[in-house]
Amino acid sequence: MKPANADPLAQLTEIRAIMERSSRFLSLSGLSGVGAGVVALAGAAVGHFYLQSHYSGGFPELIQGPIEGRRAALPFLLLLTGVMIGVALLVAFFFTQRRTKHDGQQLWGGPARRLALALAVPLVTGGLFCLGLYLGRDAGMVMPGLLVFYGLALLNASKFTLDEIRWLGYTQIGLGLVNMLIPGLGLVFFALGFGLGHIGYGLVMYNRYERPGAAGAASKSVVAR
Repeated sequence: MKPANADPLAQLTEIRAIMERSSRFLSLSGLSGVGAGVVALAGAAVGHFYLQSHYSGGFPELIQGPIEGRRAALPFLLLLTGVMIGVALLVAFFFTQRRTKHDGQQLWGGPARRLALALAVPLVTGGLFCLGLYLGRDAGMVMPGLLVFYGLALLNASKFTLDEIRWLGYTQIGLGLVNMLIPGLGLVFFALGFGLGHIGYGLVMYNRYERPGAAGAASKSVVAR
């Protein structure tokens, strides 16, 4: 039982922290970001070598060439994308489940469901939009579109998880806008955003919240805002 003269400000801070933990999913693992980044880099490398072996000019020739060439490459690109998403989700599930057990949170509770929905709507919309670009006359905008829509998804989801994810969203949007000016470097910007961006973000989050001695930092960060 708390003493009658307990600090009211400390009590309010504790109540706020409890409310934040019940409304936000704070157990995102930084190692999930690192794993997703490694998967993205591997996928970009596979895509690069595939396109180099089928198109003398590689990625730039694909996006600038006739639509028949893009349609021929579409099954492989969709398969590669599906594999990358599947592996990245498995990695995220493994590390995030481990952290939720450590933090005493539910992996698929209310905050996690709200986070997933906030991510899913912009991602699915952006994926379908970029598929239309790929099959139309603006294939060079596919990579910028993927980066921008992913950045918007992260900004939308930041309301339901660690606030730092906003900066990864801003990074993706910025890279996408720059990539619009040089669409021939789409694979390079994909590797920068989805690969190195995730790895850098993941390492920062791991050092801030998960490394030994950082326990409780997530709650303190939330209360400080």
